[in-house]
Amino acid sequence: MSTVTHGTTERERAALFAPLEIRGLTVANRFVMSPMNRDASPGGVPNDDLAHYYERRAQGEVGLIVTGGIGIDHPAASGIHADRPCNIPELHGAALPAWKRIVGLVHAAGGKIVPQLWHQGPIRLAGTGYHPEAESARPSGIWGPTDRRATVDPAALARFAIPSRELSDAEILEIIEAYARSARDAVTAGFDGIAIHGANGNLPDAFLWAETNRRTDRWGGNQRERGRFAAEVVRAIRREIGDERPIFFRFSQWKLQDLDGQLAHSPAELEDVLGPLADAGVDVFDASQFWFDEPAFAGSDLNLAGWAKKLTARLAMTVGGVGLSSGLYDADGRSAKSVADDNLDRVAQRFACGEFDLVGVGRSLAQDPAWTRKARLGQPFEAYSSTAMRTLT
Repeated sequence: MSTVTHGTTERERAALFAPLEIRGLTVANRFVMSPMNRDASPGGVPNDDLAHYYERRAQGEVGLIVTGGIGIDHPAASGIHADRPCNIPELHGAALPAWKRIVGLVHAAGGKIVPQLWHQGPIRLAGTGYHPEAESARPSGIWGPTDRRATVDPAALARFAIPSRELSDAEILEIIEAYARSARDAVTAGFDGIAIHGANGNLPDAFLWAETNRRTDRWGGNQRERGRFAAEVVRAIRREIGDERPIFFRFSQWKLQDLDGQLAHSPAELEDVLGPLADAGVDVFDASQFWFDEPAFAGSDLNLAGWAKKLTARLAMTVGGVGLSSGLYDADGRSAKSVADDNLDRVAQRFACGEFDLVGVGRSLAQDPAWTRKARLGQPFEAYSSTAMRTLT
């Protein structure tokens, strides 16, 4: 671990621990537990292990927790594994008391927490999840390209890529209302805001991406027109949660179907994507990329979060390899082999330049509940082990 000896670096790192107000929410520092799915919600109900997992991160001083993806109140929202039971959490019915308890534990520990509302859309495997009879929801009835560098092997890809019918207008409207119902339930459970999973090939992203949205009606068309679905989801959620709670929106260039995919090829195209979402009510753009140091477009050092902030004048959150030696995936699309790395000086320098406002930390926080406190105190980080992503510590 590097030693901080220069006053400028000390001030830059200290700035990461300044509070931030986002509408009616105040977070104690700029570190956010990035959403990571944990296999710990049998029947859709988060268990005690998951409850204490989040509680320990709040005790470890993380400013805000974004839960792993939570299936919205729609039968085709989640279900991706055919060989084992679905343990993806939900946010309605029997799951609500469990979420209320989790929110209470996090708040009692001095933390804040928002749920990431999730609809897998095209990347849900048909015949899986809590409602295997439900058809997967696909804007144009397709998984997407099948000849790209993807996160699934060829055998699995053949099952995912079977074409289906496109969503009807009525079905699209019903899914938007399902997001609204789940947002309403989140307020009932006491959550501090709402996060929307609009990245990586999931349903909002599938409407935004030309490769999966070939519609010619009001839900398709050019770059801005393809954003209608996501914008309507944001508006529906804002209607339900009021003006005090913030809305976070995760977006990405890469997709599960195409790790090299691009939602936008230029800043102008990205503005067409994000501008309508900002107008609809997004407060924070959570820019999902493999590595926080990676420039988003040629000719500029700005990462994806930096461009989101510049183009929308909204708050932005960076993510990707914070506290680690590498990003999420290697050149073959497999999980990268990482070791713990104190790269906070580089994060702090970018933060000091105003590139982003929040820092998403994923695998490092999965590894060590006290990671944020150690970062504040300048203590050494634990050696990283990939088993952290398969256990709840």
